This record gives sequence, C-alpha cells and structure tokens, in this order.
Amino acid sequence: MTVLRISLRSFFSHRGRMVLSGLAIVLSVAFVCGTLVFTGTLNTTFDRFFSSLTSDVRVAPVEEEHAQETGRPDTIPASVADQVRAVDGVAAADGQVMTEHLTLVDGEGEQIDGSGGPTFGADWGPAIQRSMELAEGRAPSGPGEALLDADTAERQGVAIGDHLEIVAVAGRVTVEVTGLASFRDTNPGAAFVLLDPAAAAEGLLGAADEISTVEVVAADGVSDDELRDRIVAALGDGFAVETRAEGEEALRDEVGFLGVVRYAMLGFAGIAVLVGIFLIVNTFSMLVAQRTREIGLMRAIGSSRRQVNRSVLTEALLLGVVGSALGIGAGIGLAVGLMELMSAAGVNMDTSQLTVTAAVPVVGLAVGVVTTLVAAWLPARRAGQVSPMAALREAGTPSDARAGRVRAACGLLLSGAGAAALVAAANADEASGGSALLGLGLLATLVGAVVVAPLLASVVVRAVSAVVLRAFGPVGRMAGRNALRNPRRTGATAGALMIGLALVGGLGVVGSSVVASASGQLDRTVGADFMVDSSSSQAFTPDAVRAVRETPGLQHVTELTVVSVELTTADGETSAQEMVAADPTYADDVRAETLSGELSAAYGPDHLSVPESFATEHGLAVGDELTARFVGGETVPLTLGAITSEDTVLDQGAMYLALDTARAHLPADRMPSTTTMFARANDGAEDAAYAALRESLREFPMYEVNNQADYKQLLEDEIGTLLNIVYGLLALAIVVAILGVVNTLTLSVVERTREIGLMRAIGLSRRQLRRMIRLESVVIAVFGAVLGLGLGLCWGVTTQRVLALEGFDVLEIPWPTILTVLGASAVVGLVAALLPAFRAGRLPVLRAIAVS
Repeated sequence: MTVLRISLRSFFSHRGRMVLSGLAIVLSVAFVCGTLVFTGTLNTTFDRFFSSLTSDVRVAPVEEEHAQETGRPDTIPASVADQVRAVDGVAAADGQVMTEHLTLVDGEGEQIDGSGGPTFGADWGPAIQRSMELAEGRAPSGPGEALLDADTAERQGVAIGDHLEIVAVAGRVTVEVTGLASFRDTNPGAAFVLLDPAAAAEGLLGAADEISTVEVVAADGVSDDELRDRIVAALGDGFAVETRAEGEEALRDEVGFLGVVRYAMLGFAGIAVLVGIFLIVNTFSMLVAQRTREIGLMRAIGSSRRQVNRSVLTEALLLGVVGSALGIGAGIGLAVGLMELMSAAGVNMDTSQLTVTAAVPVVGLAVGVVTTLVAAWLPARRAGQVSPMAALREAGTPSDARAGRVRAACGLLLSGAGAAALVAAANADEASGGSALLGLGLLATLVGAVVVAPLLASVVVRAVSAVVLRAFGPVGRMAGRNALRNPRRTGATAGALMIGLALVGGLGVVGSSVVASASGQLDRTVGADFMVDSSSSQAFTPDAVRAVRETPGLQHVTELTVVSVELTTADGETSAQEMVAADPTYADDVRAETLSGELSAAYGPDHLSVPESFATEHGLAVGDELTARFVGGETVPLTLGAITSEDTVLDQGAMYLALDTARAHLPADRMPSTTTMFARANDGAEDAAYAALRESLREFPMYEVNNQADYKQLLEDEIGTLLNIVYGLLALAIVVAILGVVNTLTLSVVERTREIGLMRAIGLSRRQLRRMIRLESVVIAVFGAVLGLGLGLCWGVTTQRVLALEGFDVLEIPWPTILTVLGASAVVGLVAALLPAFRAGRLPVLRAIAVS
C-alpha cells in the first residue's frame, strides 16, 4: 500500500511531464481500436448487404474448374424454377436474372458505376424485391424501362425520366428510368439497374428462356441444409446448390480486400506503438534520472530495490490505463470519422451499424498497458539499482559506461549481421531466397540501428553541428553540445523518428525503381502505339471490337484474350495454364525475347511458346509436341515454336498461341471474349490515329485508349497513389516521434533549470536561449532523418536488387523526395521546439538558480 501511495503521489506531482507520453499512448491505442471498429463495421455492412442478396437456398450454374472467361454470364434454364417449386419444403422459388457483365451509360456518354463497387443488372422480380423496395416512381413494365438504385441516382445526378444505355454482350439496350429503388439495408456502393423480368433475360442474358439463379425460401420448420439436400436430390447433377451461409461465405471470399485493409492498418498501428515505446522509455529514463536523489533517499530510509522498481512500474501502469481508456474513446471517434470519410467518397456506411465488440476495449487496454509496462521496465530496473549514496549526489548521474559499451557492441554486431544479410539478398540468384534474406536484413539492421544510435549520435551530431550550427556562433556550439550531453537520450529520440523515415525512404526508392523499370521495359519491348483495355470487368463487345478495327489510320489491330488450357508434356505431367491467345501481330506489339526459336512461329497453326522455366522443368526443346486440352473444347497436339525469356516485367512467364488456333478448337460459345486490343498507327499519323481511335470508342466509355505516354503516366499515378496511402498511414508514427522530440526537450529544460538560470544570469538573452533549444531540436531531428533515410536507402536499393530478379532492373533514387524529407525534418525540429523553448525563456532567473 505504501508503494501505491508513493506511486500515486509521484504520478500526480509529475503529471505535466507525463502528458506527452500519455498522448503517445492515446494516439497508438486510438489507431488500433479505430482500425478494429472501422473494419468491424465495414465487415458488418458487407455482411448485411450479402445477406440481403442471398436466399435460404440458391440454385446456380455449376462453375467448371479453369473455365473459359467468355465474358458472357452463366445461365440455367428458366424451367428449373418450376422443378424447384415442386420440392417439398419450398415456400417460394423465383428465377432471378443478375449479372455484372454490363456497363451503364448516361445521356452524355459517360459511364455510370458504383462508388468503388460493381454495377449489377437484374430483373425487378420477387427475389430482388425481398432486399429492395420501390422508393420513388413506378416499376418497369416493358423492355424500354428500368429502375436505378437511389444511391447511384443521387451520386450520378440521374433523375426519373432520364434515358440510359445498357451495354452488354447481348447488345445495347436503351431504357427510360421510371423509378428509383432503395435497399432495405445499407448498400456499400454497388450500382443496380433493374429491368422488367422478361426484358432482363433478353437484354442482359441474350436468351428469353434463361435465368441466372433460382432463389429459394424455405418453409417454416425446414432448415437450409435439409432443403438444399432435397433440391439436390430432385435436380440431380449439373447445378450448384448452396445455402445462405455458403452463399454469404462465397461473397466474403470475393471481397478479400477487407481482411487486407484490416491487417495493413493494424500493421501501421503497430509501427506507431513501436515508436511510442521510444517516447515512454525516454520519459521514464529522464524522470528516474531527475529523481536520483529522491530515490536514493527512499533507499536510505529502508525502501528495497523491489519496492522502488514496483513504484516506477505502478506509475507506468497508471499512465497506461489512463492513456488506454482515452485511446479507446478516441479510437471509436476515429472510426466514425473514417466512416464519414468513406461515405463522402461514395461508400455508404451507416453509423447506426457501428460495431464495437468486446475485443475492442480488451485489445485497447492490452496494447496500452502492456506497451507502457514494457517500455518502463528498463527505467524501472535502473531505478531499483540506485544506491542510498545517490542521495548525496546531484540528479542526472551519468549512466554506467560499461553498459554503454555492451550496448554499442551488440548494436554493431546486429547491424553488421543485418548488412551482411542485405548484401547476400542483393546478390541472390532467386527471388524467393533473396526475399527471405531481405526480411532478415531489414529486421536486423533496424534493431541494430536503434541499439547503436547513441554511438552514432556522437559522430553524426558532431558532423551535423559542424555543417548546420557553425553559422550560429556560441549559441550553435552550445546547442550541439547539449545534444551530445546524453547520447543515449538523443539516440532514442532520433530513433523514433528514424523508423518512420526509413520506411518512407525505402518505399520511395522501390516505387521510383518500379516505375522506371516498367517505363524502360515499355520503351524496349512495346512496339504498339496504342493499347485499349477495359476500366471495368466487362470484356470487349463485338461492336467495340468492330469499332476499333474500322478506325482509319491504323496499320494493324491486335486482339488478345486468355485461354484456359491443360497442357500435358512428354514426361507425362499435366498442368492447368492460362495462355495468351492473340493475333500474330502481337509479336510486333510486345517484342518478347526468345531463347530458342522465333516468336512468330508460336502464332502458326497449332503452335505455341513456353517460358524458359517451364521448358527447363519439363526438358522441352523447339519442335517438341505437347498435348493441349482446351477447357470446354478439343484435345489436340501443339508444336513448340519458341522458348521465351523471363527477364522482363511485361508478360513474364506467358505462353503464347494464335487466336485462330484457339478458335479452331473451342466452340464459339466457349471462346473467351477479347480482353485487350493493341494498334499501330500508319507512319507519321500517330496523333491523328490516336484522336480517331478515341472518337471510335466514344460510345463505349468503359474502354480506355492509352498511348505509351498515357500508360507510363497511369503506372506512375497508381504507384504514387499507393505510396501516398502508405505515407499517410505512417504519418501517425511520425507524429508520435515528433511528440518524442517535444517531450525530450521539455524534460531536458526541467532537468537543466539551474543551468539555464546561470546562463541567463551571465548574459544569455531569452532570444538566444530559445534559439539554442530550437537548434538542439533541429540537430536531433536531422540526426533522426539522416539515420532513417540512410537506412531506408539501403533497404530500397537491396529490395530493388531482389526485384531485378523479377524484371525490375532499373534502380532510381528519388532524390527530390529524399531532400524534401530531410528539409522537412529540420522544419519539424523547429516546430517541436516551440513549446519547450517558450517555457525555457519564461523561467525566472533567480528561481531557476535556486533549484537544487
């Protein structure tokens, strides 16, 4: 009880010094809890949406393994619904038409789609009406009418009476919007166009007597599993019959990004927690140092080492509990803010569905309390080692030199081992082995840099001081010496900033190198002037293919698709392959390097090419014969015409054959639709052909025309967007690191109160004092930036060397980004010092001198 009273008294008497550490805990716990609440609510939203789209039992077409992607929706006969209705235990069985193989186009020729979700076309029948209701207008009653979901109508500015075009494989259909339908639950962002049942079958599926599924409602007292078994017995083979639970699970698997979002955000939250540990360690280390005499007196009057240790850990426990409680509340608020942000972006999330499970406060408390106790353990151990004689010495006694030497030796050993692993990764022959060494090297060098930071501080800070602080005269020299006074503290403070900036630097190098490598590959291997592909999941319609081929000014046009084939080699092994089937001109559009044979031979009748690894694995040579079973078609022998190199980014590992070969061995209804088209303009007519091609596809807004410059820019924008998201998630860790700088300087001012008073007494002005503290902060921040960016450059260069094994062979270091981050770090140092410098300048001189 005495230890608890002492801890409480100490905690509240130093509560001002605990604020920034507490804020670090609050932010870290808020990020963790906010992630759990946000992703939990996102899962709940999608689960309820999936539940609204499924029925007790669903009868659907069987999905053939490795089936051809024809671009046409799979269907079953409409008569199946009548068979299902006759099954005992069926309360209702309704045929439903639903497909996402379509594009909606408004009156101005612009594509209408969901806010990040797919666009569905369906019939306005009993099945869909169990999950949607008519919100405004009237239901469609003929082939030229349709409903649009209310969310999409509001977002895209579509009103009742407007005309839309539905572009599907079956053709183009013009409809008038007669009403708006809304979901009985939340729609996370999908777009729905709903037609009269007969018109939906004809316009979306291309067959009046076909449907997509039969949606079944079980009678009272009949379980879903029992009803499924009865329907399977009645229908026999040839159908996929699944319960509601199975259907919902299948839909969840299709949106696997939800799990990726959750774990990615938790990963960045973990980085923030790690950085927060540095801040807490520094705080308690400085508090213990400042209370050396106090702890010595406690030891002198009978407190044991264990009691002193428990006293410090109890303070940490109090800090962890308070910070965690506030962080849990802040995390829920953060989740609500993210939901509002997502709603503003078009992904509907209702705050009434906010999902706060029991795991959220448990995890929040565990993260906050455990992190704080772990961080405070070392300072508490040091406090327990304070002897009673320390009561006779001044606070802030230097730490054990032997411990510093051991730490430096361990840090150098770890850093050396990590550097060796990185060098080995950079010189690896296989990407898998290089990746394993890279991960080991990243971890070892990170830990090593953190441990050896105090040793590096004495070297790097001197160098930074010589470059940055020389111009500030005596004030600059004092700032540099203050930063060097306690290298362990400076190293820990800079180390927190180092972690975030190392990731920024490393990812910047990787991103720039990927863009540069891909751009170089485009210049070397792509001979086509234009590439046309789909911005949605819809393959090319026959009308779109015809529009491209009839565009004036084109020297040639290439169609490309992917064909599912089971290849059997001479060694008797069979493997499922996705083969690129294209016109022979594709050999000119994408110039794949061959190791044996000519690529043009692969586009001959009943010929193919294989990549080097496949040929090596199966002992193949040009002229060998392979047996190919075209899924859904014929089994025929194919002759190997070429073996291609895999030292490329584009089409790495691809197998090629001619479109005519695929068409000869597949029925027309099993032939995959065109997925991409390439074109080359007549010499000197590139600009005119580019404009003509875009004009030809003006009625098909789902297809994008890109020349090589467009494609490079698209790639750069995609990588840039990804990096910006990562940088945004790293921002919290950097904010916590900045709080660490503020905290260190604030406690340092308290620790040096008497010294500051003496300097003021002998003539140091308030302005000079504040400048000295600001410069000290700049040195610490720049030290952290130099350490972090240097480490990040090593990581980035090594990662690029590993990626070079996959074809990304160009190293590009984004020097503008690196220099901007370095300059921003100096600014961050200035900002972090504002409050400590202001407080130092306000210290009364005589009272400061009187501090013991």
